[in-house]
Amino acid sequence: MTHRIALIHATRVAIDPIEAALSRLWPEARAFSILEESLAVDRASGAASLEELDRRIVALCRYTEALQPHGILYTCSSFGAGIEEAARLCPVPVLKPNEAMFDQALAHGHDIVMLYTFPPAVDGMSREFQAEVAIRGAKAQLRPIFVPDALDALQAGDAARHDALIAEAAATVGQADAIMLAQFSMASAGQGAQALTPVPVLSSPDAAVEHLKARILAAQHTEQGTC
Repeated sequence: MTHRIALIHATRVAIDPIEAALSRLWPEARAFSILEESLAVDRASGAASLEELDRRIVALCRYTEALQPHGILYTCSSFGAGIEEAARLCPVPVLKPNEAMFDQALAHGHDIVMLYTFPPAVDGMSREFQAEVAIRGAKAQLRPIFVPDALDALQAGDAARHDALIAEAAATVGQADAIMLAQFSMASAGQGAQALTPVPVLSSPDAAVEHLKARILAAQHTEQGTC
């Protein structure tokens, strides 16, 4: 059975990393992308309220649902509340970009560093991380570290500088149980970052693909078992 996966993006720099992860980890899946760049633009500029942006996130899910995907993955880290509402309303699995990576990080320990390149995302991601910690009844510390100039370099076409800046930031972390790369667009820096630190470096695209695949296949198995 071929599974259709909908990818919803707020920035085009997230597209290549998730498509690469899907090709490597779930080549049988057939993905299609929906790009709505005004989400990231309006989030960064404050041109739209968070409530309005969340409504737009849900509307995108409703539109995508009509295309009959087996699962939906959002790739932008700034719209957690809207994606949670979309997941409640949609009959197929809907995944936030970083929830699977949070699971992996907490499995490594309690001292977690999060490198990020898009400042508007950090508050929401920090809240989501702490909510995940609370659900588990665990004790974990999140240390967000901003990597300046990296996203600007990537958007200007200088992926090598983007990756180098992130790797340099990872090298300065010191002792920690895991390092998370917050944005999908940061995944290309993972290998270089890991080469400069003994701390496990986690990227969201790989974790998201593995988690979404498991959820969809489990749901399919359950449906077949009840026929």
